[in-house]
Amino acid sequence: MDGVNSSLKPSPVAFDAVSDAVLELVDGTLYPGISFGAVGKSVAGECVFQTGMVGYTEALTDPSYEGQILVLTYPLVGNYGVPERVKEELDKIPDNFESSRIHVAALIVGYHSEEFIPFHDPNQENLVAKVSTKEVRLFKPTAAAKVHPTCNRPIRILAIDVGMKYNQIRCFTKRGVELKVVPWDYDFLAPSEVYDGLFISNGPGDPTMVQTTIKRLREALQRNTPIFGICLGHQLLALAAGARTSKMKYGNRGHNIPCTESFNGRCYITSQNHGYQVEVDSLPPNWKELFQNANDSSNEGIYCVDKPFFSVQFHPESTPGPRDTEFLFDVFLKNVEDTIKTDIPHPISLKDERNITGSTRVKVSKVLVLGSGGLSIGQAGEFDYSGSQALKALKEEGIYTILVNPNIATIATSKGLADKVYFLPVTPEFVRKIIKYEKPDGIYVTFGGQTALNVGIKLRNEFDALGVKVLGTPIDTLIETEDRQRFADAMLQIGEKCAESATATTADDAVVAANKIGFPVIVRAAYALGGLGSGFAQNEKELRALCGKAFATSPQ
Repeated sequence: MDGVNSSLKPSPVAFDAVSDAVLELVDGTLYPGISFGAVGKSVAGECVFQTGMVGYTEALTDPSYEGQILVLTYPLVGNYGVPERVKEELDKIPDNFESSRIHVAALIVGYHSEEFIPFHDPNQENLVAKVSTKEVRLFKPTAAAKVHPTCNRPIRILAIDVGMKYNQIRCFTKRGVELKVVPWDYDFLAPSEVYDGLFISNGPGDPTMVQTTIKRLREALQRNTPIFGICLGHQLLALAAGARTSKMKYGNRGHNIPCTESFNGRCYITSQNHGYQVEVDSLPPNWKELFQNANDSSNEGIYCVDKPFFSVQFHPESTPGPRDTEFLFDVFLKNVEDTIKTDIPHPISLKDERNITGSTRVKVSKVLVLGSGGLSIGQAGEFDYSGSQALKALKEEGIYTILVNPNIATIATSKGLADKVYFLPVTPEFVRKIIKYEKPDGIYVTFGGQTALNVGIKLRNEFDALGVKVLGTPIDTLIETEDRQRFADAMLQIGEKCAESATATTADDAVVAANKIGFPVIVRAAYALGGLGSGFAQNEKELRALCGKAFATSPQ
């Protein structure tokens, strides 16, 4: 018996019609199975088990298994094939075998199938043709329409669907434009086509497989109609401009990938899903990099310096993921409107006049980092993580680091992270003394949770006199977010919806506010460590009990 497929349940009765092999043990137990090896051959040997998830080629050729009946317990056997032994290498020691022949007497697996799927690289196909729409579709604005200034019609964007996500449609229609979605091989250059901007969607596979679209985009670049591409659309636009693309080793797929924008040096968190990249060194002279991946430095966006064309590798429409860069749809549509009004091709610009490129970087040589202070087991571990990562990043920049944290049982205080550690309480008094002695250029108060934030707020009027610059989040912003009323007012100013809220400095004030809002209410103490004094109150009695705890540690 060279191969048996069996559920390994002993059978004392005759086998059914599909059973053509049997495993018989010395005690007479019989296991029926299906033979898939040599025909009409019986063998004897010692039955042994191998539990490895991989390595079946090595096990079969291992001389240690000579004369044994090998049972492979892992269900996926053969899932990565058997390496080829080419004739030219027969005299060499093979990389994936342990001898020159199979040594097992027989092989037993849990399941055998003649139906196998050979290896196939889907990127060798035109995957876009499979996922693109098969018909033209027109989507009307779902908000107040942006009207064309001379044609008395909604502004129309023509979208080439090379694998388009629905949220890209939503991002356009909710901004008041009409969206015409066409198949990947649609002739959008025809004289009869009327549109004000051209959009190229995301999509799958190797961009070089979509030659029909690339060819038409190359012609579109000779015109002045604004163009915006996302993901695969970014790669197709780059190819049309004359650049190259290449397969990445791993690709970028995730919802928290940082990308740095070239105009202002700002970093945005993006959603991504791609395995190919644009080689920025191959861009023509009139094209420049718009975004760069902050992790692997790969290209994340390009723009034309003399025409209204740009594209990004990430997904500004998100779903899933952060929406930090959804404003790029507004940038594109403003570009479309400006081009219509002036009849002049305006190159896009993300430059913020309030910022000078690179101004977000501060030159410092010594930085003080405030830790989280004493913590209980399982409490606020995220601050230890963020603090240790900050120390690593600062050291990579060649900056001397000082940490204040009395908790020795943390990663941040481990040897080799900070250049110097003060195991002292994180209080204004000790931090003030350390600043006077060490004379650091900068201080971070945002990596130690509420303890460090409170110290930063209390010392906010002393930092300038002490000669230290607050790095990261400004103190005024911390106060804005910690003060519940000021935070609610700020949200109201930008039109952000918030639950109805009120601030109180006494228990009586809290009761009045709760009666106005309506029970149940959530009580959240400002400036409180670990949310101390916070909770739910179903009635006035529970509210007053919570207020007693909250006002013991917080003024609001």
